[in-house]
Amino acid sequence: MKMPSTRTRIIAGAAVLAAVGVTAVGAVAVAAPDDASRSGAATAAQAQTQNVVTTDHLTVAAAAKAAQAALSAAEKADQHVSVSVVDRNGNTIVTLRGDGAGPQSYKAAEEKAFTSVSWNAPTSALVKRLEQAPTLKDIPGTLFLAGGAPVQAKGAPIAGVGVAGAPSGDLDEQFAQAGVAALNG
Repeated sequence: MKMPSTRTRIIAGAAVLAAVGVTAVGAVAVAAPDDASRSGAATAAQAQTQNVVTTDHLTVAAAAKAAQAALSAAEKADQHVSVSVVDRNGNTIVTLRGDGAGPQSYKAAEEKAFTSVSWNAPTSALVKRLEQAPTLKDIPGTLFLAGGAPVQAKGAPIAGVGVAGAPSGDLDEQFAQAGVAALNG
């Protein structure tokens, strides 16, 4: 007969049941894992951990800080913009629409932020890539205009800051960079 890989503990069932006022005869077997089983469970847990990726994310407070810094930089330059901060997956964390910002600026800011985090590059640099790969602009949700800047942690993109509404993309990107700088300072 093959022995099970668990130790079996016998508890006197009659004594236990009698203590609570029930009369019974017999025993109850309770299985407890032995060292080999515990080792197997540890190995299974370790294998599960190897299948999980841990990533860094901005807090809502950090995203709001970056967005406010970008908006403040634009306001100091007397520009009316919208600012958006998206997470690594392109999901919007926060968007601020500045006073007087055009209606198109809200969505454009989100798309610039999404584009910058997707390629881990400022959108001004990505505009140049369109010369070699013009179909990049066909990817849904992207906008290849200057004004987006990635946020990095440990060299990897974790968020994007997008600004839209200033008369030039260079200004939009300058304001987006002010948002990123607020997180690094």
